[in-house]
Amino acid sequence: MDSQTVAIRQQAEIEHHEHEHPPYLRHHFETVEQQKEAVSFGMWLFLLTEIMFFGGLFMAYLLYRNWYYDAFVSASNTLGIGLGTTNTAVLILSSFTMAMGVYCAEMRNKRGLLISLSATILLGLVFLGIKTIEYHEKYTEHHIPGASFSIEDFTHPTDKRDVALAPDMAQHAQIFFFLYFAMTGMHALHMIIGISILFALLYKASKDAYTKGHTSTIDNFGLYWHFVDIVWIFLFPLLYLISRHPLH
Repeated sequence: MDSQTVAIRQQAEIEHHEHEHPPYLRHHFETVEQQKEAVSFGMWLFLLTEIMFFGGLFMAYLLYRNWYYDAFVSASNTLGIGLGTTNTAVLILSSFTMAMGVYCAEMRNKRGLLISLSATILLGLVFLGIKTIEYHEKYTEHHIPGASFSIEDFTHPTDKRDVALAPDMAQHAQIFFFLYFAMTGMHALHMIIGISILFALLYKASKDAYTKGHTSTIDNFGLYWHFVDIVWIFLFPLLYLISRHPLH
C-alpha cells in the first residue's frame, strides 16, 4: 500500500470522526440541538390538536348544561365525589413522579429514573382502577344511556311528581351521562396509551437509554403526561363539583 493511499484513508478516518453522530442522533439532523427542537415542536403541535379535540367536548358539555341545567345538575349530583377527589390526588402525584423522572434523566440518575417511571405507572393504574369502580357503579345504578337508563336514583323524593310531568328529563339526563362517558372515556384511553408508553420507556431506561445525555424522549413524554393530567383537572370540577348540592 503506497503512502498516498494511506494518507487518503487517514484523512477519511479524521473526517468521519469529526462528523461522527451520537447513537441517538438521526441522520437527517445535523446536530442534537436541531433534533431536539424538531421533536419538541412536533410534540407541541400534537398537543395543540389534542387541545382542540378535548375543547370540542368541553364546549358541547357547557352548551348542553346551559340548555338542560336542572337535568345536568341532578345527574352530576350522582357522581361519587370521593372517588373523583381521590383520582385527582392520584394524578397530581403522578405528575410529580413524572417530573422527577425528567429530572433524574437530566441528572443521569438511572435508579431514580426507574423508580420515578415505575411510580408513575403504578399511579396511572390506580387511577384506572378507581375509574373502573366508578363505571361499575354507574352500570349497577342504570345510569348508562340506553334502554335500561333510570333517573329514579337521582331525583329528590319530593320532586318525583314534577319528574313525571317532565318526560324529557330522562333524555336530558342521558345527554349528561353520554358526555360523561365520552369525556372520561377518552381521558382514560389517553391514560392507557400513556401507561403503555411508560412500560416501553421503563424497559429502555433499564438499558441506559436515557441517562447518557439523550433526554428528549423523556422530556416530551412528560409533556404528554402533564397534558393528560391537566385535562382531568378541568374534567373534575365540570363534571363533579359545579352546582353540587346534597341530596335530601
